[in-house]
Amino acid sequence: MPSRVNAIEAAPGGPDSAGAAPSGVASASTPDSDRLQAFIERYGADQAATMHAATVVLGDRLGLYAALAAHGPCPPEDLAEATGCHPRLLREWLNAQVASGYTEHDPAGGTYWLTPEQAACLADAASPNYLIGGMLAASSNHKDVDALARAFTSDGGLGWGGHHPDLYVGTQRLFGPVYRANLVPNWIPALEGMQARLESGARVVDVGCGHGEALIRLAEAYPASRFAGFDNHVASIEAARTAAAEAGVSDRVTFEVATAEDFPGRDYDLVCVFNALHEWGDPVGAARHIRRTLAPSGTWMFTEPRADDDPAESVRARTFYSVSTMVCTPSALAQGAEAALGAQAGQAKLEQVAGQAGFTRFRRAAQTPMFMVLEARP
Repeated sequence: MPSRVNAIEAAPGGPDSAGAAPSGVASASTPDSDRLQAFIERYGADQAATMHAATVVLGDRLGLYAALAAHGPCPPEDLAEATGCHPRLLREWLNAQVASGYTEHDPAGGTYWLTPEQAACLADAASPNYLIGGMLAASSNHKDVDALARAFTSDGGLGWGGHHPDLYVGTQRLFGPVYRANLVPNWIPALEGMQARLESGARVVDVGCGHGEALIRLAEAYPASRFAGFDNHVASIEAARTAAAEAGVSDRVTFEVATAEDFPGRDYDLVCVFNALHEWGDPVGAARHIRRTLAPSGTWMFTEPRADDDPAESVRARTFYSVSTMVCTPSALAQGAEAALGAQAGQAKLEQVAGQAGFTRFRRAAQTPMFMVLEARP
């Protein structure tokens, strides 16, 4: 039987046919040795990071990062006593963290600890730099591979509610620190006249509210205003109601099941959409409905991932094209989208959506390294 390489060489349309690889690109049968080694090393690093990710999710679930931050430098046996975990497994887990730069280690003393920076990212849920939720959301993608394979070979659709539950919890824990660090201190003041309106009493809606994290932050900051959150995912609405009650803002925040095309109400001062527009099957139709619900002087604020004009190697692009493949674009296709926006739609395409919906003013009001805050007005 011929080898796979020989079969490729002999196949019509292979490297020696009119469909040959572009000039400067090695053919499949003759890889450049230096470029091959570079790719192998990159793949190996990605494989190691993917394997390490599971230890991060495990460490979070068992409270290991928090315990390590609270205890200070200690041997595995002390961490085992504090957490009720097996000391031999803890030693292996700790060494995995050292190998990835997630903990510090003194080989002579046999102790392990977190630096203040590591603790802020891995152990302190109140920190604006807390990152654990992202790894939990990433972990959910691997659990959804079978469902995505079915989507790829059928109509392309997988609705938001069809994913592993880790996605919803991970998303809330990932975006919560972003909202705490930016929403009230930076994003609201960047909107024209909005801070004063919220302080005096405004009507606010969050469409695609998820677990309600952003709306609860706004309700805490602006008690004179009234807030309503809508999402088509029943479990998320239930979680949002619980979170609002725990935060003590249920007197001014409500959460109901509704879609972006049919959520109720009129004359809202502010409609918010946080990283959800690109997941909707009819973003222009949803934007039209948002415009109809706004007061004449109202504002639509929505956040979307920052994007380059074309795919380029970067952490941001790798993250968002991957999550768009696994979550965002299948969600839009499940809602009947003909040409889903995807998580890397970019500002120009989003401005086009707003214009088609009847908004006449559009600008980027603020941004973070990963997200842009867009303001549209009638």
